[in-house]
Amino acid sequence: MLKLTELVADSTTSDDVVTLPYETRQKSRLLSQTDSGTKIGIFLPRGQMLSHGLVLKGHDDYRVRVNAAAELLSVVRTDNPLQFARACYHLGNRHIALQILPNELRFLADHVLDQMLAGLGLTVTHESLPFEPEQGAYHGHGH
Repeated sequence: MLKLTELVADSTTSDDVVTLPYETRQKSRLLSQTDSGTKIGIFLPRGQMLSHGLVLKGHDDYRVRVNAAAELLSVVRTDNPLQFARACYHLGNRHIALQILPNELRFLADHVLDQMLAGLGLTVTHESLPFEPEQGAYHGHGH
């Protein structure tokens, strides 16, 4: 098993790739395998989220890039700033992981939240996409 313990500042090159869903990328310690089948153990300081594009390194300088796996997401698109703000407010009020893009919101598919947004006049579609939600206001600030 390849033991990965460091984050690489220069993430332009890697020897392999591991593709993980959002729930797994929240863990800083886990056993998995790369896309090519190499068994790996990830051992990072607690609280480190494995974001898409991050490169991890082992003691032998072997580098593995983290990719976000495609997952079933609820997707809301609107050009209406008020609808967009209302959707962000109501989803944030439920403390869900939310990816915010220009005129687009993404969250892990949830029919209850879909119905709530439809009640606000928004259209919700479902797509299989990589999920990279906002880190949160206090991420990385020692809180």
